[in-house]
Order: sequence, then structure tokens, then C-alpha cells
Amino acid sequence: MGAAMKPTVARIDVEEFLFREADLLDEWRLPEWLELFTDDAHYYVPSTDVAPDASPDNNLFYIADDRFRLGERVARLMKRTAHAEYPRSKLRHLVSNVRLVSAAEGEIRAKASFVVFRAKDGVMDQYVGSYRYRLVASEAGLRIAEKRCNLDMDGLRPQGRISFIL
Repeated sequence: MGAAMKPTVARIDVEEFLFREADLLDEWRLPEWLELFTDDAHYYVPSTDVAPDASPDNNLFYIADDRFRLGERVARLMKRTAHAEYPRSKLRHLVSNVRLVSAAEGEIRAKASFVVFRAKDGVMDQYVGSYRYRLVASEAGLRIAEKRCNLDMDGLRPQGRISFIL
């Protein structure tokens, strides 16, 4: 693909993409959400006590999924036998402060802030943090090659767990 044929991506394009992703998660349309990922994608949620750019190879992560494991996670969460999420939590993902970090060779690095509200069993939990994305641009649109959800919390108390997708 020549330089003139490479798609141009602006912050507003990335922002709209992230808002669409949040909507899919809030509506529990997880199979559609999974389609936003490349075949070699990774999804990371490091523990709250590791550096934001730490590697899952030698640090504790709550979630360190490749595309296959992420697909298995989605399939499991969509079943009624996923007791931690049946009935499903009511979620609201708020995404803000979307910034482009870099863009080169069809790859976009972006970051954003988030708050996720989760209502379940009469309890409202909130999760606060930042997203780090490595996106790839194609003529078909943006896709996620890597998503990292860094929680800005001291721990998972009082929430205790992450049984849904940040």
C-alpha cells in the first residue's frame, strides 16, 4: 500500500471508536466487541501494584489474555453458567481525555481515562483508571492490537474482583 493509500486517522476517529467499544461492553454485546480485536491481539489488566508498562511475563496481572483466551473469556461470560455474571451486571463505561500518543505505519497508540460503574446485587462499584491502546488502521476501520487497562486504585477492595470486561 503506497503512502497516498494509507488511511488517515484523527483523534475524533479514535474517540468515536472507543465510544463504540464502550457501548458494546455496556450492552453486553461481547461477541461484537471481540470482533474489534486483531487475530494477534492482547488484552491486559495489570494488578494495582505494578508499573503501568510492566510485562505480564514477570509481574502479576489480573488478566493477560491473547486473542484466543479473550475469545474463551467472552464465550464463558455469555453463558448462563457464568455464575459471577448471571444475572449480568449493569455496566456503564465512561471514556474521556482521549489522546493520540503516536501514529506511524498504520499503527496508532492512544490513551484515555475511564470510569466503569457496575451495579450488581444491590451494590454499585466503580473502577477508575486509564486505557492504553495499540490500534491498527486499515481500510476496514480501526482494530485493537493491544488494550491495557491500568486501574488507578490501591486494590480491588471493596469490589473484590473483576468478573466483567473493563
